[in-house]
Amino acid sequence: MAEECTHDCGSCSANCSDRDMHEKLNPKSSVKKVIGVVSGKGGVGKSFVTSMLAVMFSREGYHAAILDADITGPSIPKAFGLTEKATGTDECIIPVKTHGGIDVMSLNLLLENDTDPVVWRGPVLAGAVKQFWTDVIWQDVDYMFVDMPPGTGDVPLTVFQSIPLDGIVVVTTPQELVSMIVEKAVNMANMMNIPILGIVENMSCFVCPDCGKKYYPFGESRLEETANRYGLEILARLPIDAANAKACDSGEVEKLINDDARAAARKLEEILGKA
Repeated sequence: MAEECTHDCGSCSANCSDRDMHEKLNPKSSVKKVIGVVSGKGGVGKSFVTSMLAVMFSREGYHAAILDADITGPSIPKAFGLTEKATGTDECIIPVKTHGGIDVMSLNLLLENDTDPVVWRGPVLAGAVKQFWTDVIWQDVDYMFVDMPPGTGDVPLTVFQSIPLDGIVVVTTPQELVSMIVEKAVNMANMMNIPILGIVENMSCFVCPDCGKKYYPFGESRLEETANRYGLEILARLPIDAANAKACDSGEVEKLINDDARAAARKLEEILGKA
């Protein structure tokens, strides 16, 4: 990669395809598999899906971790009820461990107040994500999930280029507009030669608690159409459930019982095992 890299691959004349641009882990770190969780836009429940995948892998006996790359909108600490701050020295940072043993690193674990705004430009945001990979001591992690910010800007590009992803999971909702934007994320991953492990459709439907009938407030899903177009695995369809929002708001996401998320995690484990 050129020394004066602007991260704007569209206007760059350098040929980086044959170069290893991945940042190195801290010598004391060990991470076996890294999965990015992406979305084409905000508000689709990407952080919830990230949290549930980590929880489900942890319940299967794996050491799971979450690198919260959504620097300007970190919500992972809130979902897990984390109030203590990350500690460290001039040479390294120690992630915070959840009640269930999941290692988490997020900017909110470094800020004095959770509501302090992060008013940084793209290169600074990208630099922070790199430091979460290089400066944090990730000890004996089996599966790391990277919660990415929405879109295809500086930070997702930095993650794709700097962190050796084993693949990504795309999170979407049923609206046609969202499906169109998801295709942008899929195309970006293909451009960067990152495997797409599957799609999770969140807020797929609402199931009436009284009669069990399904309602589709966001209209008919186009998930199969998108998945078939790109030959992608559908990992799960997660219905709208007030219990999910309540658990995240109260910091108790690890207490959720979610069969759909468990099925998604098992499919993902199988796909990664074949990779």
